[in-house]
Amino acid sequence: MPESPNNEGQGVRIIAGLGNPGREFIGTRHNIGFAVLDRLASLLGATFSKETKWDAHMAKVQDLEVVLMKPTTFMNLSGEAVHEFADFHRIPAVSTLVVLDDVSLPLGTLRLRREGSSGGQKGLESVLIHFATEAVPRLRVGVGGASGDLTSHVLSRFDEGEREAAENATLRAAEAALCVMRQGMEAAMNLYNATPSTDKPQETTANTP
Repeated sequence: MPESPNNEGQGVRIIAGLGNPGREFIGTRHNIGFAVLDRLASLLGATFSKETKWDAHMAKVQDLEVVLMKPTTFMNLSGEAVHEFADFHRIPAVSTLVVLDDVSLPLGTLRLRREGSSGGQKGLESVLIHFATEAVPRLRVGVGGASGDLTSHVLSRFDEGEREAAENATLRAAEAALCVMRQGMEAAMNLYNATPSTDKPQETTANTP
């Protein structure tokens, strides 16, 4: 990938979906970031391949100069893979869109934000720590709140009554990411956020694993 100047005007260059690797985590709430990236790759006709050097499955979108990335470092270490790739290619934090689950949002609700705290989501927290800034755009996908143990909740799969809503949310989030790629954050926030884009970031406080 060609190197780029460190400025916000270049737009998104990396879209990183967060989740845990391994068959046992497929379809869990915590892996909706991976699911969104899979749907986005399908919309773009892109194919993921394992990139050992970057600890990730990656797909290149040549015409848009964007790389799709699913770190294989496990959720809590996501920032290691994302930042290492971004740093090597001189891609700034503001050009990296992170897609992740959010237990504080109702199932299917989307929140695009330019910056903010991790809200306790350990994958996003890892990304922010490695970039040393909170100015990392993110797309939160609501997976519904927990009535009991939070860890068990995020590692659970959607029940039968939730599956259609989860599928719709995955597609809508992929379309939102595509909108960011083609039209920019402002347009995507106006189209896909359930609250006005002028609102201050409303980050979660749940300490998800």
